[in-house]
Amino acid sequence: MKSLALHLAVIALLFALQFVLPPYHHTNIARVMVLAVFAMGYNIAFGYTGLLSLGHALFFGAGLYAAGLMANGGWTGLATLPAGLLAGGLVALAVGMLALRTAGVSFMIVTLMFAQAGYLTILYFGPVTGGDEGFVLPAAARNLAGFDLATETPRYTLGLALFAVALLANLALVRSPLGRVMVAMRENEERSRMLGYNPFTVKLTALVISGLYAGVAGAGYALMFGYVGASFAAIQYSILPMLWVLLGGAGTVLGPFIGALLMFYLIDLSSSVTTAHQMVVGVALLALVLFAPKGLLGTLRERGLKWLP
Repeated sequence: MKSLALHLAVIALLFALQFVLPPYHHTNIARVMVLAVFAMGYNIAFGYTGLLSLGHALFFGAGLYAAGLMANGGWTGLATLPAGLLAGGLVALAVGMLALRTAGVSFMIVTLMFAQAGYLTILYFGPVTGGDEGFVLPAAARNLAGFDLATETPRYTLGLALFAVALLANLALVRSPLGRVMVAMRENEERSRMLGYNPFTVKLTALVISGLYAGVAGAGYALMFGYVGASFAAIQYSILPMLWVLLGGAGTVLGPFIGALLMFYLIDLSSSVTTAHQMVVGVALLALVLFAPKGLLGTLRERGLKWLP
């Protein structure tokens, strides 16, 4: 009950913030919420199952382009969101069927190769995908059930809705028998195998769920901000969710949101005072590794809040 109350309180706080935030931060928090959904998906694979992937930009990009290309074809937001969800899950299934034949560093390299192949494919089919320049979604496609996502309140509401559903589903997942088996695979794969669990099946299921999260986050991002481009499928969008999860706490439900929020504003504030903002981020990550190697929430859980999921 403590953990459920905490997560509902976070959702309620984010709901209340939309009425007091200035326009700049209103848009920023909406952006952070949808990126946190992406990070939650990465956390399911990495934080709970132990799959160190560098291919999640491919899943995010799949959802982003599925929604964007359908929007360009005249479909509305109500249809493009599920399309992005399915695109992320199906691409994760295809990648997982091949990549999970490897493990450890080999798995990381194979997923990176798939992500780079996806990025180069987007560039190659530039006349359709827009390549590096990308394309802007038509205004009609950003109308979701009568609400114009180009305006602040509907955009924030969609971001909050995606975040709330993803957060509560994540909480239910890690408390379920499947979630406990995922953690068992992370801790000791051989012992889990001896108990009768199939590592390939469990890992593939976790990766597909992770892809569903990434895909719907990509679709939501396209609709909320009206732009689709190849940069969202580049390697940095495989590294960023890993950094967000490590900062907030791998294997914690709220960790991805905390990490995404802190990293976003750390970059935003440091870039306003220096061109060396990446160095500031590097110093922050170095301090994290030295003083809180399990991330912020992971360290809090270790030092007393044992009930944090």
